[in-house]
Amino acid sequence: LGYRLAQPAIRGIQSQKVVANAKHWVMNNQETARDSVSEEVDERTRYEMYYPPFEGAIEAGVGSFMCSYNKINGIWSCENPETLKHDLKEVLGFKGYVMSDWGATHSTSIMAGLDNEQASADWMDDELISAELAAGVTTQAAVDDSVTRILWSMFSVGVMDEPVSTWDFINLTKNVTSDVASDSARHLSAISTVLLKNDGGALVRPLAFGGVRGAAGQGAKVEFNDGSDTEAAAKLAQAADYTIVFIGCLSAEGSDRDDLSIGDEDLVAAIAKASSKVIVVASVPGAVLMPWSKDVAAILTNFMPGQEAGNAIADVLFGKVNPSAKLPLTFPNVENETKLTPEQWPGVPDVSQPFYAFYTEKLLVGYRYYDAHGLTFDTGFPFGHGLSYTTFAYSDLSVRKSIHGAGMLVQFKVSNTGRVAGSEVAQLYLAFPSIAGEPPLQLKGFKKTESLKPGETVQVELKLRTRDLSIYDATAHRWTPVAGTFRANVGASSRDIRLRGDFLYEGATSVYV
Repeated sequence: LGYRLAQPAIRGIQSQKVVANAKHWVMNNQETARDSVSEEVDERTRYEMYYPPFEGAIEAGVGSFMCSYNKINGIWSCENPETLKHDLKEVLGFKGYVMSDWGATHSTSIMAGLDNEQASADWMDDELISAELAAGVTTQAAVDDSVTRILWSMFSVGVMDEPVSTWDFINLTKNVTSDVASDSARHLSAISTVLLKNDGGALVRPLAFGGVRGAAGQGAKVEFNDGSDTEAAAKLAQAADYTIVFIGCLSAEGSDRDDLSIGDEDLVAAIAKASSKVIVVASVPGAVLMPWSKDVAAILTNFMPGQEAGNAIADVLFGKVNPSAKLPLTFPNVENETKLTPEQWPGVPDVSQPFYAFYTEKLLVGYRYYDAHGLTFDTGFPFGHGLSYTTFAYSDLSVRKSIHGAGMLVQFKVSNTGRVAGSEVAQLYLAFPSIAGEPPLQLKGFKKTESLKPGETVQVELKLRTRDLSIYDATAHRWTPVAGTFRANVGASSRDIRLRGDFLYEGATSVYV
């Protein structure tokens, strides 16, 4: 997923002659003790679980990387020769430059793969670099390589094509908002909204706040309650035809969230008890708990919805936009459903100031853990889940060898079987032969259809590269294709598989990243 999503973002940023930055490299997966903890992780897990989004950025031509505060297997990220110089630059083939996070440099680590220290030159000033050159600790070739990488990035995206005034710091203070930009923000926010639940078609007929009040029209009466008085909010809900409850929580750099609670459980429960037509809109930074999910009619989440949030959610609530987004992560039923130990997070020996965090879950990250352990969903929602105001049917699955390479071609049809136009994000999950030692299912492709009219059918085609049919061999230090019987699982989410088909893959010559 990250491999695919990173690429258009990188290309968009750099199309404006701005060097994009992929961060944080690497294993920066917790904020607790981020500037001291060592992430203890094996080679296969790094390559299969954590490197792919960065590979996507590299394929998109990203100009820069930022190394993180943490250690990887006992060595600071910004001076780790294995992950920085070898894995990133030599194996993955990154051509740009690596900058440190602010204050994450611990040595003049040019030889380890760091090219630029931020935000000051405590370790990479002229005097220290000259001294290391004179002592033979750092080579001139390594310095030249760092300079070349920085210049390559700037020239390749067009930074040097613009006059110096273009990059004047004062430009950061300018308000460049336009109607076009606002319209774009509104559209992107609306189509990124995930419809988690819609019992009884509570939102099937477009309902007619700023945005909701404006969208409701002159004939509608819209009343507001700030939720500070739960009893008053419930009383208002009891008298209303529909109740829209807006809830949310935040996260911040420097600390992990205390738990996955949104914090408005009692409010939502009281309102749900007072009315059967409750619609919850959750603006959240990531995975959250929804213990009340079975008690409300409809749920939408817009994550971090942007400056046009009000108008965008009104467009979805009132049917101007038919939601088609899917969850990019799992919403669990309860806290710590994946049974993380203190050794895994936040680390040991002292959870308040851990020195080591062990990735003993290996490949069983997120939905992979749920599938491997047979966990079902009660109040939570699975990876890839997302509803629409219409319905879709899948049919005619075929899997055959690709004529354009050594991979496979997966084809199937998606039909709009509902009453309104809409788009579907079809997902392909691959089950490897058991000998491969992979999780039960892994997302290997997805495609959003065009907006289909009721009754319309479209053919969907997804390509499986040789790499998609390979595992990382930590002994040979390379990707190796797996020969055997695979199963292609196609559907609307990781837990809504509509089509299944087995195919034999005979393998190929081992492929490198």
